[in-house]
Amino acid sequence: MIKYPIADVLPHSAPMILIDELVSYDDENVCCRVTITPTIPFFDCAKQGVPSYVGCEYMAQTIAAYGGAHALDDAGEVKIGFLLGSRKYNAEVGVFKVAQTLLIEAKKLIQDESGLCVFDCVIKDEDDAVLAKAKINVFQPQDPAQFLKDNHE
Repeated sequence: MIKYPIADVLPHSAPMILIDELVSYDDENVCCRVTITPTIPFFDCAKQGVPSYVGCEYMAQTIAAYGGAHALDDAGEVKIGFLLGSRKYNAEVGVFKVAQTLLIEAKKLIQDESGLCVFDCVIKDEDDAVLAKAKINVFQPQDPAQFLKDNHE
């Protein structure tokens, strides 16, 4: 495993890079980290944290980091992918609290030839307590540009 900076493996730009670090990855698994601070996107001052529904995007970006790291490992380029949806997103908390460090883990369950994948994801705190979980469906086509064309021509 190569230790890539998160900005190198995500096809996002600031301020929409929501996770701090790619912690580890292998053929089937990935783990990323984010620490909740008042300066991060989606921080709610009134709630002193980030609403837990943002966890779905933390999961999606963790999956994107997995894809980006593998692309760089193979001397390829990081490509965009698409979050198709989630199944059974279940948050045990309403807010990820300030100063809390989250570990976002994803395990690849299914991948087909078209680029469709399903990942089993979980967000845990530093004490290993599960804060949220879901199955996330993503799609990374061979040529993402064909899906981004302006259809108003």
